[in-house]
Amino acid sequence: MNVPLLSVQHLTVAYRRPGLGKLIAADDVSFELERGEVLGLVGESGCGKSTLARAVCGLEAPESGEIRFDGTPVRRLKNRRRPRRLMGIQMVFQNPYASLNPRRTVRSQIEDGLRANTRAERWTTAELLTEIELDQSAADKHPHEFSGGQRQRIAIARAIAAGPELLIGDEPIASLDASLQSKIALLMRRLAIESDAALLFISHDLAVVRGVADRIAVMERGRIVERGPVDDVWNDPKDPYTRRLLAAIPVVDGLGRLPG
Repeated sequence: MNVPLLSVQHLTVAYRRPGLGKLIAADDVSFELERGEVLGLVGESGCGKSTLARAVCGLEAPESGEIRFDGTPVRRLKNRRRPRRLMGIQMVFQNPYASLNPRRTVRSQIEDGLRANTRAERWTTAELLTEIELDQSAADKHPHEFSGGQRQRIAIARAIAAGPELLIGDEPIASLDASLQSKIALLMRRLAIESDAALLFISHDLAVVRGVADRIAVMERGRIVERGPVDDVWNDPKDPYTRRLLAAIPVVDGLGRLPG
């Protein structure tokens, strides 16, 4: 029997707010992700996408349900090292300014990932810099010497260096200029596939997700309301919320401006 790389079953994550009761951020969420597959998770800000990503990485504790990575249960990390098996999960966060250590060079941060890599085929720092279209001299520079888009590419390279089996992008393009968003998204897809990893790509931008994902899951108020192959969901959405998201995508009117 084949075990999916990632299995999320009936996952609920809630936050307790003193005096205000309980906020359910992810509500009875179930999905699976296979090796070499790209799943796009979309929805408006605040719908629970990032909470779900953090739970998959062990950064949030589920109230109920189960997460398994290649059959291994994923539990919230405590004050100890991540279990070696779960090093196969790597995340690229939204903010490249906060996700890199400002005191360390690019080389040292990529090499952290390389030391954690237990897979047979490994990248080198030089190869990864070439893949993310940075000059080799970038290795000895610090994060503040790069633009936001360059920093995000460095964060992706660091995650790929660790040899992930599952790469998670938690709104990795949200803080970037529009001209860079598709480029960074496609870079993540290509590097994940070349590394034989699955990719969970989280975004509120359906237009970008369409060009990146194989399947799509639409999230509203903590629940997945629709899922399926990207073209099926795009061309024949079943849920009213999905239809509203698609209708909100700007379309160029042919006169050099966006309608509205």
